[in-house]
Amino acid sequence: MSAAPSEPTPSPIPVRHSSSSSSLAKEAADRPHPKPSYPNPKLRLKVGDLSHKGALIFFSNANPAQNLLTAVETVLSSLYSPSRKNEHIPPTRSVTLILRSMPGVAYTTGTDLDSDHKEIHFSLDYIAGVPQSPPTRQAEEIAGVLVHEMVHCWQWNALGTAPSGLIEGIADFVRLKAGLSPPHWRKEAGGDWDAGYQHTGYFLDWVESICGEGSVRKVNLELKDKKYVEGRFWKGLFGKTVAQLWQEYSESLEKRKDDSESTNSNVESAEEEEGVLVEKYHC
Repeated sequence: MSAAPSEPTPSPIPVRHSSSSSSLAKEAADRPHPKPSYPNPKLRLKVGDLSHKGALIFFSNANPAQNLLTAVETVLSSLYSPSRKNEHIPPTRSVTLILRSMPGVAYTTGTDLDSDHKEIHFSLDYIAGVPQSPPTRQAEEIAGVLVHEMVHCWQWNALGTAPSGLIEGIADFVRLKAGLSPPHWRKEAGGDWDAGYQHTGYFLDWVESICGEGSVRKVNLELKDKKYVEGRFWKGLFGKTVAQLWQEYSESLEKRKDDSESTNSNVESAEEEEGVLVEKYHC
């Protein structure tokens, strides 16, 4: 008869010395961590008619992959700083550029799949009508429209309550800062501040110059998780109502106009007046 099996002998638990643990912690701390980076969406292209005149002009003046990558980088660097999780940036996962014959210039929408997948529809008919002179005009217009529409893929809209003019103005502000403003754009005093496009874009550029670099970033981020209430929105950001800011902007344009029409002014006095304007209008 065999002997009954003895009880298993437990293995001793290894002792961790505090010095060893601190060494591991130090190694982890010393290990290089990746720098925060911007999102990297999938980019796609669809062309409705390769033989269309607009398509020929587009491919003669643009590299779709490079233009879209540049537009993404321009928009994200204009509106955001990267973080480890980028939770402050809309979760756009893909952008599809669709070149097709249609009225108008361009528009951006979410796909049928979900709103995290965006489509930029760009009119081949519009591209076909862009002037050839000066030689860079067509390439700059294509790049400018792509930047404007790419903003709509990444900006916040106050849960759908932000004025459309502000949304379009932010898009043209980014296009303006990218050096892609077309020759017909003009700074205009009067009218409504949220008329949109370059009208509001130049106003936001003035706000940026007076209230400090990053002001338009603040405007965009303030539109993230709450509804837009005009009275407290602008005053909370800049200490003034948007009506006050618009009035000061209009006055600054009138002042510049008067200075430019004065035949007795010189460069030195114009620079002095510029200094006065910066002191007068501030946030």
